[in-house]
Amino acid sequence: MLQPKKEKHRKQFRGKMRGTAQRGTDVSFGEFGLQATSRGWVSARQIEAARKKITFMTKRDGKYWVRVFPHKPITSKPVGVKMGSGKGAVKEHVAVVRPGSVLFELSGVSEETARLAFVKAGHKLSVKTAFVKK
Repeated sequence: MLQPKKEKHRKQFRGKMRGTAQRGTDVSFGEFGLQATSRGWVSARQIEAARKKITFMTKRDGKYWVRVFPHKPITSKPVGVKMGSGKGAVKEHVAVVRPGSVLFELSGVSEETARLAFVKAGHKLSVKTAFVKK
């Protein structure tokens, strides 16, 4: 599971997700990319599920790059706990994804294989995605 090795602060505010991605919007490592078209939080579990689906669909041919990392800790309180008494414990880590971010990249496979792998991987993510070429 992806998560930071060290954190300066254990808990963060939720923050805003306004605007579009300013960096990481172009396919820079591979030939094909999976680009987010909506905004949201993508959890470490979702990233891992999509990564596994990509490796399965490409039959471990070619090379892939994961362009997002879950830096943001998300807290939640246990079920049945009353309001107050502080912020909850860290439950998971998420990556903040804005429209235009390239989430995954692939090279060394045919376009139809890459397209199919990215469509399947997109089903695992909580944001809408599109296939892009270099």
